[in-house]
Parts: sequence; structure tokens; C-alpha cells
Amino acid sequence: MFQPLVTTPSLQAVTESIIFPPGDIYSDEPPLESDLHREQIDLLIRLIKWWWRDRQDFYATGNLTIYFSPNQKKSEEFRGTDFFVVLDTEKKDRKSWVVWQEDGKYPNVIIELLSNSTASVDKGLKKQIYQNTFRTPDYFWFDPNNLELQGFHIVDGQYQQLVATESGWLWSQQLGLYLAVYLGKLRFFTPDGQLVMLPEEESNQQLQQVNQQLEQTNQQLEQANQQLEEERQRAAILAEHLRAAGIDPEQIF
Repeated sequence: MFQPLVTTPSLQAVTESIIFPPGDIYSDEPPLESDLHREQIDLLIRLIKWWWRDRQDFYATGNLTIYFSPNQKKSEEFRGTDFFVVLDTEKKDRKSWVVWQEDGKYPNVIIELLSNSTASVDKGLKKQIYQNTFRTPDYFWFDPNNLELQGFHIVDGQYQQLVATESGWLWSQQLGLYLAVYLGKLRFFTPDGQLVMLPEEESNQQLQQVNQQLEQTNQQLEQANQQLEEERQRAAILAEHLRAAGIDPEQIF
């Protein structure tokens, strides 16, 4: 009985039929816990981008997935991070951070925002991953509700808890900035203790300084006018005395 000939597809045909995952993998993060968490993440991103606005060698983002599978698979080894900064990389927008597409780079700084549902993971499993796998030098966590702030820096492969200053500030070696709670928010401070401000805060500060200078100028003008008035009054009194003595003040000058 005649058997139909079964042809084996070519390697090229098989290859063309396979749909490979895209190189730019989308982030896969769930919604944030609350408005406080969203606002805090947005604040940190805006602050560091504005502070380093003249730099092109960093990436800062938040609520984004980090894919780090050694097998380069999206379904393996990924973690969501609330805020992180990668140094010595290209400053551009990304859909996620894919380690194997970023020259093997991991974040230099990570900040996790605690909540009732994530605190145990942030303080336990994630901390171990960031220490042992990511080797992220600076790791912080912050609770937007009770304002708990702790930080760690890797020393000899292990996270050592940072000692806060008398003001409760924690130093980030990687950012070259302090982290501290200010008016209920986690903020950055310069080494000399100046608040890192948003552009609108800088504008408001400059406007306040201009208003203060105008107020000082107005006060100086008022003082000058008052002195002129006092001099005019003294001149008038002197003129009256001269006239009483039979001297015409107009003839003196």
C-alpha cells in the first residue's frame, strides 16, 4: 500500500513559526496600596530627576518590575520595586528593567514603601534578594503611615544597618544624599543639610526671597522718608527761630 511522503519542515520554517517574546518586556506591577504610596513614589522620582537634571548617566523610576532570570525568561526571577536608581546607565524611558538587556546591571539604590501586606516581605525575602542576588549597595524602607525609616549598606557582602544622625537622617553613599522624613514625606537632603526641592518649591522659595527683598526695600524707603520728614521739620523749626531773632532764613543760604 502506498504511503504518502511525510516532509520534514526546514529549520528556517520552524524558526519563522516561533513567536519569541519581545525584547522590551512590560512591567507587571499590581496597583499601589494607597494614595500615600503613589504620591511618595512620584515625589522621590521627581526629586532625584530634578536634582540630577544635568546628568545623563542614571535611571530612576518606581513601581516597576525588575526581571533578572539567568535563563532570560520573563516568567522566572522577577521582583517589583517601589523606587530604585541605577547608576552608570543610559537615561531613557523603559517599560521595565530587564537585567540581561542592561549589561547585567542591578539597582544601586532601592527604597521600598511598607504596608500591612508587604512589610514582612520587604523586611525579609526582598532584603535577602537585594543583598545576595542584586548586591544593591543601599537599601531603605519607609512606611508612609507611621513614618518608620531604616536603611542598610552592604559591607563585605552583608547588609549593615545605617546609624541615623541626631536628626534622624540616613546617608546614602550611592546617591550622595541624606534620606529623612520631612513634613510627613520621605525627602532627600544635601550633605550640608539643604532640602532637595522640586522645581515648583525652588520657584516658591525664589519668589519668597524676592518678596522679602522688596519688603526690605520698602522698609528702607519708609525709613528714608521718615528721616527726610524729620529733617524737614527740624529745618522748619530752625527757620522759625531765625525769623524770631530777626534773621531772614532765605538770606542765609
